[in-house]
Amino acid sequence: MHRLIVILLLSALGVAQTAPTSSSPTSATTPAVSLNDSDNARKARAVLDQTVKSLGGQPYLDYANREETGRYYPLYHGRTNSTGIPYNYYVEYPDKDRFEVIHTKDIFLIEGQVGNVKVKNKFDIVLIHNGDKGYETTYKGTAAQEPEDLQNYLRRRQHSLEWVFRRWTRDPSVALFYEGQSVVDGKECEGVSLLNNQNDSVSVFVDMNTHYPVKISYSWRDPKDKQRNVEDEVYDNYKLVQGIWTPHSITRYYNGETSQQRFISVANYNQNLPDSMFEAAVSYDPKVPLKKH
Repeated sequence: MHRLIVILLLSALGVAQTAPTSSSPTSATTPAVSLNDSDNARKARAVLDQTVKSLGGQPYLDYANREETGRYYPLYHGRTNSTGIPYNYYVEYPDKDRFEVIHTKDIFLIEGQVGNVKVKNKFDIVLIHNGDKGYETTYKGTAAQEPEDLQNYLRRRQHSLEWVFRRWTRDPSVALFYEGQSVVDGKECEGVSLLNNQNDSVSVFVDMNTHYPVKISYSWRDPKDKQRNVEDEVYDNYKLVQGIWTPHSITRYYNGETSQQRFISVANYNQNLPDSMFEAAVSYDPKVPLKKH
């Protein structure tokens, strides 16, 4: 219902903007319609503002980069054959990151994956994203990330906590909806949904006691089979790092099934990360067999 109301409102605004000014002599004095001029929207805004304040306020909104180390668990149907994969992860806001899987030869892993990349025993893996491009580096060299895997990654980034609180909430064309109270991951939460002018939405569930985000959720339709998919990310074990409350346990769900877990051991903000960390050049095509020497 919320989406229908906003779509109709956006359509009405579009008509008003394209209408000739001469046909509406009072248009110059008519106040602009605000998508969020309602008690419900103002309550949603208050929840989001309180969340930012609880996470650290301006330092949370302004940090330039983040790095973390920990252990990563790829799962299939909620189960894993891995004892945990050590990783390093570097994020340069807004659109660069580097995910390193290290020393995989020492890790017991059967048919596992790092993101959507199969782990090759005895070799480390690096995934780099820079803007709308993705790269995978292994012992064979550097290849462009598979288009479907890249699209999945870009979708997750566009609905990440960083983008929700730095972009979505600051965009005046995004409509806010307070969704009420619910229990999420065993915690009493308040829910807020955000809807942009592309009819894309994301929901944020916030702990009513700590005001930290507990979960984000969004859905999309597969262009091939037209089926609706739901992706969730759940956050826990918040710790204070350089004035920013940071979740150290992150679990991802795909259509209700656990697909990945990440446990952070060390996190840091605003490090001196060189630009070269996020640069890559394609050196081979995995679809073309390597020549034997």
